[in-house]
Amino acid sequence: MMYALKHRLGITIKPELLFILSSFVVNGGNYIYNLLMGRILGPAAFADVAILITLLLVISFVAMTFQVVVSKFTVELNTSEIASFKKWVLQRATAVGFILGALTILFSKELQSFFNTSSSTMFLFFGIGIPVYFITSVHRGSLQGDTNFTALSGSYQMEMWVRLIGTFGLLFLLGLKPIESVSIAIAFSFVAGLFPWRKREGTKVAMPKLSTANKKLIKKFFLLTAFYECTQIICNNSDILLVKHFFDATESGLYASLALIGRVIYFITWMFVMLLLPKVVMLRKEGQKTKPLLIKYVGYISVFALCTTALAFLFPQTAVSLLFGEAYMSIANLLGWYALATSLFAISNIFAYYFLSLDQYLPILFSGIMGIAQVLLVVFFHDSLFQVVLMQIIAMAVLLVLQLAYFFKYDAK
Repeated sequence: MMYALKHRLGITIKPELLFILSSFVVNGGNYIYNLLMGRILGPAAFADVAILITLLLVISFVAMTFQVVVSKFTVELNTSEIASFKKWVLQRATAVGFILGALTILFSKELQSFFNTSSSTMFLFFGIGIPVYFITSVHRGSLQGDTNFTALSGSYQMEMWVRLIGTFGLLFLLGLKPIESVSIAIAFSFVAGLFPWRKREGTKVAMPKLSTANKKLIKKFFLLTAFYECTQIICNNSDILLVKHFFDATESGLYASLALIGRVIYFITWMFVMLLLPKVVMLRKEGQKTKPLLIKYVGYISVFALCTTALAFLFPQTAVSLLFGEAYMSIANLLGWYALATSLFAISNIFAYYFLSLDQYLPILFSGIMGIAQVLLVVFFHDSLFQVVLMQIIAMAVLLVLQLAYFFKYDAK
């Protein structure tokens, strides 16, 4: 859609701006998808869909490890080693994808029991698509590292539209159950995310192997990135999973809608992280200062997060009524507080990725510690949904303080 508009109007759009505009469309489409499901199904049935969507986010964070690694070293490695590097990562991403997919299928009954879902079939379809998503992550990392934001935008667009159209096509045209429609559409959207796939260029000349030194650097960065992505999973998704375990279906569905509204802050700010990482690596490689770029992006995210949180506190009932309907009105009083928790995490997140791209890893440890602290706080204090949100605010506030303290200390060197 973005490309058709660009060519029809004859407008020249910078790739970075195109990616930002495309991200708004993708996030908007994903939000419409979730909102429609929430309105159609009601809180109790929506809880099952929310679990599947949350697991999709969990898998996306795991796969993001490969995307970040490919993006970073596509910039840093010598041109002669890049082809071997991408092949090396692709093999490992595919293996991890098959392992996780097989485990999801094998333990589908156990997943149904733990999350109190109505079906185990949803996990079977979801598991089938997981390996493809990991291959897609390597493809996207290559596009991101090459700053090919036009093609990267196309990949995210295809994934979103196939999931959106596929779900409602299966639901209304073929009459499948809602949870089956969602899980099948998600599997097909993973395949769609491979677009646009670039064929290898050149002849069948033997590719120079990665040097031992570079392999060590890549493995070290990979392990640290994997650790950080695990902290992302904990900080950003553990609350929904724990609420689904500790609360009944109706309250879980209500909380899922709350999380969906509040997390608009995180998903909008994520596009700035995607732009930031390759730029920081390139600036460091060229010997230029990276701090001004960080300050600019932190400014963008902080202003957006502050304005969105303020609106959530001022007009919670209006937001819930417009987005989900009267059936979800009981969570309106929590909306501002959840937006605050998400804002604190979003700002902390950009500091962590900035230092990750500079090979400074202590901020990742901060995220891991506070992610675990958040889980423990929710496990021990979950008498109400408000208490669950409050525990997240405490953990994320401490995390942001730690990230800021490290930034000022690092900047003073």
